[in-house]
Amino acid sequence: MPDQRTLALGLAARRLPRGLLRDEHPGRPRLLFVGYGESSHTHSWIDLLRDAEFNVRLFALPSGSPPADWWAPTFATSRHAHAMPGALYADDPVRRLAKRAASKAAKTFTHEPFPLEEMWLARVIRAWRPHVVHTLGLDAAGLLYLGARRRHRLEGIGTWVLQLRGGSDLALTHLDPDWQPRLREAFAACDIVLSDNELNFELAEALGLDRAKISPLVTVPGTGGIDVGGLRAQWQGLPSQRRAIVWPKAFEAPWSKALPVFEALRIAWPALPRCEVHLLAMHGESRHWFRTLPAEIRAACRTADRIPRAELLELMTRARVMLAPSLVDGTPNSLFEAMASGAIPIVSPLPTIAAIVREPDNVLFARNLYPDEIAGALVRAMTDDALVDAIAARNAARVRELADRATIGPRVVELYERLAASSVAETNASTPA
Repeated sequence: MPDQRTLALGLAARRLPRGLLRDEHPGRPRLLFVGYGESSHTHSWIDLLRDAEFNVRLFALPSGSPPADWWAPTFATSRHAHAMPGALYADDPVRRLAKRAASKAAKTFTHEPFPLEEMWLARVIRAWRPHVVHTLGLDAAGLLYLGARRRHRLEGIGTWVLQLRGGSDLALTHLDPDWQPRLREAFAACDIVLSDNELNFELAEALGLDRAKISPLVTVPGTGGIDVGGLRAQWQGLPSQRRAIVWPKAFEAPWSKALPVFEALRIAWPALPRCEVHLLAMHGESRHWFRTLPAEIRAACRTADRIPRAELLELMTRARVMLAPSLVDGTPNSLFEAMASGAIPIVSPLPTIAAIVREPDNVLFARNLYPDEIAGALVRAMTDDALVDAIAARNAARVRELADRATIGPRVVELYERLAASSVAETNASTPA
């Protein structure tokens, strides 16, 4: 029996089965989210609405799906849709043929190929007619919806909320002449923009965003904030008594490099007290380089791929250090999680981070490409007990100001209520009597 909360899109059906679009709560505003179904950030943001008076659906990108027991109904386009009959599989040969045919047709009529998911998204929007479409990130969710909106003439259906993710959406792409036309089009078409940092708004304005479209929430964490009180209650001893280092993004990416951190571990190791190092979200390349570390260091390390967010938060409450130097970032959720958990954040002095925290009051700074800086921060954080406890005490108060879910949640609900009411009013006004 398939999970009733996942709405698998039928490949052969020309129309969506009515059952997929049935509302459990008719009359409530309809909110459609588009984003990575496997992302804990997606789950955390939408969870803000769990007890609110909305009809909520997620259109999951083909990279993955939410957990089978997740509460929000989900249109699944991935082979990771919990083996549901009728689900669309990323490597299904029939699907590949259909996608090839769709791309060929698109080139014929629009001279621009578009993915099959775009047609499914357009079909969902036309049939379900959401009052609000919220894209979780510009790339890939926002650009997928932008194409669907333009090519399938969806402009009159719902209010578009465009949420920018950290620094990755704009920090490099705003300089790329191949990206700029799409970015300008997105900022002209959307109705409201959310971001976790002010720099994104400045870059977006330079690309034509009307400042009036900036959300009244101003900046807001991409997860919708964290349970500050709950994490504080889970602290396992004073931070100075802990001996764990958590490196949550131990992988190579355009936004952060792992090799300098491995080199920093080599440099710092002789000066570090006995400790354990947790390397998370590793992939093939970083695992290869990890194996080049001396046996003594590897023996103290615990490696993992993706782990559930609840497990990460539990680990953070027993960590002394959260290690996250980066090249590009917004206001990292891992920073807020560390602050609420009592772990010292070691982060890079990027403008988006330095605008909200200071060294040594809240963090220790180290640039991502400088192993000596990372090593020095590690040694200081692992040997100065007084500093660790003082930072933890200050951060317990500071993180409530920046990312407390208890404060952010009601404001997010209020925003959707206002947007949905405006969308309903506009629809009614444009409908002939």
